[in-house]
Parts: sequence; C-alpha cells; structure tokens
Amino acid sequence: MRVLFAGGGTAGHINPALAIAGYLREREPDAEILYIGAKGGMEERLVPAAGYPFQSITISGFQRKLSWENLKKNAKTVVRMFTSSHEARKIIAEFKPDVCVGTGGYVSGPVIRDAIKMGIPSVIHEQNAYPGVTNKALSRHATRTMLAVADAQRHLDPKARCVLTGNPVRQEVIRARREDARKKLGLDERPLILSFGGSLGARKINEAVADLLVWSAHSGRFQHIHAYGQWGKWFPSLLKEKGLDLAKHPQMDIREYINDMPDCLAAADLVICRAGAITLSELQAQGRASILIPSPNVAENHQYHNAMALVNRGAAAILEEKDLSGEALCKKVQGLFENPDTIPTFAANAKKMAILDANERIYHIIKEIIK
Repeated sequence: MRVLFAGGGTAGHINPALAIAGYLREREPDAEILYIGAKGGMEERLVPAAGYPFQSITISGFQRKLSWENLKKNAKTVVRMFTSSHEARKIIAEFKPDVCVGTGGYVSGPVIRDAIKMGIPSVIHEQNAYPGVTNKALSRHATRTMLAVADAQRHLDPKARCVLTGNPVRQEVIRARREDARKKLGLDERPLILSFGGSLGARKINEAVADLLVWSAHSGRFQHIHAYGQWGKWFPSLLKEKGLDLAKHPQMDIREYINDMPDCLAAADLVICRAGAITLSELQAQGRASILIPSPNVAENHQYHNAMALVNRGAAAILEEKDLSGEALCKKVQGLFENPDTIPTFAANAKKMAILDANERIYHIIKEIIK
C-alpha cells in the first residue's frame, strides 16, 4: 500500500495525519508513506522527526485582514496556487499513491484536488465541528469525507460522502486511569482543577487563572495544576504580586508545560482550557468535565463551534474570552462545584461523545476505497 498524506499549517492538522500514518504502519509494516507539506511550515520539522519521508510545495494561505501588505501577500498566494498545483502533480505522479489523505490546511488543497483529477482515491479528515475552507471546497469531490464531529456535516457540500470517524486520540490518553494517575501525581482526596492555554500559553487565561488560584488558596478546597506556557514566564511573578506564596501551598502545581498530560487529564475533576479539536477529543476519551474558553484568533471561529458541540450535549460549560475575567472564572468554577450533580453529569456526557477507535475506522475506510 502506498499512501500519500497532505496537511499542515498547525499541529491540529499535522498530528492527526501522523497518528493515522502511525496506525497504518502498525497494521501494514510494508506500507510506503509520503507526506507533502508547505515549504517553511512546521510540518517540515515535525514529519521527518516522526520518521516519515517528506516533500514540500511552495504554497501560502490568504490573509483575511485588509491592508496593503496583505493585498501583496494575497497576490503572491494566487500565483502560488498555480505553481503549487504543478509541484503537487509532479510529486503525485512520481510516488504513484494508492490513496491520498488530506487532513486540512491550505497545503492539502492543491494536493488532494490534483489527486482527484488524476483519478486517485482521496479522503479528507475534518477535525473540527466547523470545517475549514479547504475541506469545504474538497468535500464535494473527495471519495470520502471523514468527520470528527457529526455537526460538521451540515456545513459541507450536500454531495459530500461523509462518515463519522472521530479524531485519532493517543493510546496513552485512552489507557490512563484515575486512581493510578492521582497516586503518581501525589494528590489527596480533594478535587483537582487542571488548566492550560496551550504550549505557548494564553495571556487572558493566565490572568484569570491567577485570580482563581488566589481565591482557591484562601479556601484550600482544591488542588490545582496549571501550565502557563512558553510565553507566560511572567506568571509566577504575577502570583507573587497578588500575594500568593506557592511555597505555602503545595497543593498548587504551577509549571511552564505539561509533559504528562495523560496522567493529568485522568486525575482531573475539572479542566479549564481552549477548545482545540484534539484537546476536546482527549477530554471525551477520559470523560472529563470542562470549562472551555475558545480562542477567538482562529479561522472561522472554529473553536467556538467545537465548544458548542459539547455544551449543546450537556458535556461542558463555555466562557468566551470577551467575557473572561478572574471574577467570572471564579464564579463559574464555584457554581459548578456547588451543584454536586453538574461535574459528574458533564463528565458522563463527555464520555458518551468519545470515539476511541478513530484510527481503526479511518484504516478501514482507506482499505475499502483502494480495493
């Protein structure tokens, strides 16, 4: 089996492709895999590091904000749409794939579009509840459109051949157990709040969580793990300014980054985080209650739609960034814990949404279309 992957721009497009590729390699060790990404994109680093052959094409996305500089960039993008198509065709013709898999991002557009024109079976995978522009355009002609969230189908072409697969979730997350994780983390019987704003960090989340930690320290009711991210190195100083001495509160674990996320998720009672597609799939896999703070700085506001897919099913609460403050977050947390049924209900409903065999479902679709 020869499989060509295309996707990039963000880890949210790259990691699902790598997860699918890894599962394919487990099931079929002789499978030949090639990944096409954008020249200069983060996939140029991540894909070879994961052990897969990589080739790049020169492509860029359109800038949505109007400015003279962006108009020049968009003119360059129009030219690259034609040159990237030629580059993609050349790579596809040389590799001769049995199937092409697109996971979103502008780089997957010319690759999957040309593969379809060349008569090669092609599938796309949409990670979000609100599809990206590229997958919307490709869905009409793709052999299959694989969805992580059923809500996405109503935003796609009516002729799209959709199938619900879920997002690939790391096995370490699926296998992590609450009792083992809490013991490993040295936790006691008090509820654990886990909060983070992504690997880089999110200023507004950090600022609000700082107030939550001060409030929590006075009551001593909760244990807390918070990751402030690469751009949040000022966070410990902010806590000191607010009069919080972490040395006196060992129940508060404040770090730059969470390297043991499977254990932290398994141990948590409530998670406060963004609403990225893979993060939400991991919350569902573990069955965890959450307060979701969608990033307003993403295309098509897709994190809001991701969050609402859980909120509408009674699996999470939402706090939009425009409404976020330390006081608002404290009130939201307090309200959830004051009603003893809310957290367990959110957790149970999140678990009902989990799709734990996404890789297997995707593998079967790929096998089915190349028969």
